[in-house]
Amino acid sequence: MTVQVVDVSKSYLAFGRRHYVFRDLNLTFPKGRNIGVIGPNGSGKSTLLRLIAGAEEPDKGYIARDIRLSWPLGFAGAFNMGLSGVANARFFARLYGKNPNEVVEFTAEFSELADFLQWPVRAYSTGMRAKFAFALSMAIDFECLLIDEILGVGDAAFRAKCAAALAERQSRCNIILVSHNLKDVLRMCDRVVILGGPQPIISDDVRNTVKRYALMLGNVQEALEL
Repeated sequence: MTVQVVDVSKSYLAFGRRHYVFRDLNLTFPKGRNIGVIGPNGSGKSTLLRLIAGAEEPDKGYIARDIRLSWPLGFAGAFNMGLSGVANARFFARLYGKNPNEVVEFTAEFSELADFLQWPVRAYSTGMRAKFAFALSMAIDFECLLIDEILGVGDAAFRAKCAAALAERQSRCNIILVSHNLKDVLRMCDRVVILGGPQPIISDDVRNTVKRYALMLGNVQEALEL
């Protein structure tokens, strides 16, 4: 077992009413599998990733983890927004037993943020935060990467660098990928979880499952291209 979601309920208060994203959700993400999580908007994909990461707590139930997980790539909520990028990188390096100088050097080079790493993270644009979070996650050896959509910021060269880094990292760690891009799920995952129904749909037949999902949404052309 890598991650086990046990009887988890999660809700938010909006406009004076409580909206439940999950009620008594049970899921297991086994070690050695690359798992794609898909579903319509509002089905709880990003919420699930934040719960797994520990960035949010469930209302009820619990999540058991026995593996070193990253924060969701592209999600800056794990950082101290008042500290600089350098200070955050040094903190996480010490937290995970890495050399702080090496982590800062790698993060600066990969993110291409240069002197901006001296700025407080709260001053970063959304794209800068995504670059910083991705670069820092690549500087630390996680056993499982949590990915909330493939990084889409930066120019084509930067996006290609991110894709190459993820492909290389997958040779020695697993991923849990939340994505609307079914081609990414098909390319990177060997199990798929569909949220949005009374119970999650789980399948190891990734190609046929995502095709059926695309057809269910009326995306015939996308289904034909998968």
